[in-house]
Amino acid sequence: MSRFWSATVRALQPYVPGEQPKLPNLVKLNTNENPYGPSPRALEAMRGEIGDSLRLYPDPESTRLREAIAALHGDIAPAQVFVGNGSDEVLAHAFLALLKHEQPILFPDITYSFYPVYCKLYGIDFRAVPLDDSFALRVADYAQPNGGIIFPNPNAPTGRALPLADIEALLKANPDSVVVVDEAYIDFGGESAVALVNHHPNLLVVHTFSKSRSLAGLRVGFAVGHVDLIDALNRVKNSFNSYPLDRLAIAGATAAIEDREWFERTRQAVIRTRGTLTRDLESLGFEVLPSAANFVFARHPRHDAAQTAQALRQRGIIVRHFKLPRIEQFLRITVGTDEQCALLASALREIVGA
Repeated sequence: MSRFWSATVRALQPYVPGEQPKLPNLVKLNTNENPYGPSPRALEAMRGEIGDSLRLYPDPESTRLREAIAALHGDIAPAQVFVGNGSDEVLAHAFLALLKHEQPILFPDITYSFYPVYCKLYGIDFRAVPLDDSFALRVADYAQPNGGIIFPNPNAPTGRALPLADIEALLKANPDSVVVVDEAYIDFGGESAVALVNHHPNLLVVHTFSKSRSLAGLRVGFAVGHVDLIDALNRVKNSFNSYPLDRLAIAGATAAIEDREWFERTRQAVIRTRGTLTRDLESLGFEVLPSAANFVFARHPRHDAAQTAQALRQRGIIVRHFKLPRIEQFLRITVGTDEQCALLASALREIVGA
């Protein structure tokens, strides 16, 4: 039935999400999900929404949630916050609303693979800017004509973080372009660029509830920026889907934001385990890039990454392998529980030893 496809669909190469296999007793370290459950307060809030009120539409402005996000960041007003159905939807709206111009947009050559997909979907020209030999982003490389700049911080899949001073330097060097900083993993290390929003009207910072707040199954994301940028996102949202968040999502995400104790406890647990995992991998001869995320990016000088991933799978452990230039010998490994990471290290000792 492809004869009915539009020319746009024919040209698309869709994003491929991480595998979600249905295998028993699986150690799942491939999609950067949080190993710890959501805030109990969030679960209670969602249960409280299950009732007769589900016959009514949710608040199209998600006012409670936007107010909670603004309060979390202190000097941010609710009018500076946009929410959507996962950060992927927020990013998609940003590409259409803020990054579609005559000049090509810039992003790293090794980055979140949804970015080129959005460009092709919306007809946006882009230029991939190579990371340096240590897989770090160089601000000076972005001092060129552009229609906008987007990058994750920490970067994905490398895990490396850009210091806040470098982000500010990039903003100052590109005052006429929108700079989108995708902070899906910022809560596991680094400094959030939200602190710069009130000083740079061209900055949009995007967050997700999927990682540090353990709500990947709920699909909630948000952006913080100048009110003019937020208005552009709302214009696209209200031309696409006026009700992106349902009642459960609004209630659960709001409670998750407000439960700061649970957030802090679980993120610190991930950070501690990341340190142990990094040391275990390095003791086995792996090179591990400095990570500020809830995953590590590692390669072994004497063992093929694809074969290692397959050997792990045979032992009931799955990690992410990207068949892409420059990183085909790396594995991206989600930080799981201490027990899961110990099982991984034990399996790798067998594989590397063999």
